[in-house]
Amino acid sequence: MSKVVFGQLGRLKPEKIQEYEALHGDPWPEVLKTIHDCNLRNYSIFRHEDLVFAYFEYVGQDYDADMAKMELCPHTQAWWTRTKPCFVKFSIRPDSEFYADMKQIFYFP
Repeated sequence: MSKVVFGQLGRLKPEKIQEYEALHGDPWPEVLKTIHDCNLRNYSIFRHEDLVFAYFEYVGQDYDADMAKMELCPHTQAWWTRTKPCFVKFSIRPDSEFYADMKQIFYFP
């Protein structure tokens, strides 16, 4: 697989915005290492009011396997126990509770 870009959309609980930003202002090194080890690059999260938009590039060969690896990481699981409660369930698709993947419609290198 060559580089694939992802955009994701989510919605925060208004009372959790500050907490979510604080968590990402001081991310856990083990979580960042796992993100890197799972072949995600240029990971960014943007916020407008209660909406969050995430962007990342996947540079690995097997996205599903890398995401399964990430889900098994105990540090990432602990991180998610802190971050997931910040979200309103935002199920656009039945397989996503917190983020909805977006379709890329334009790219200019």
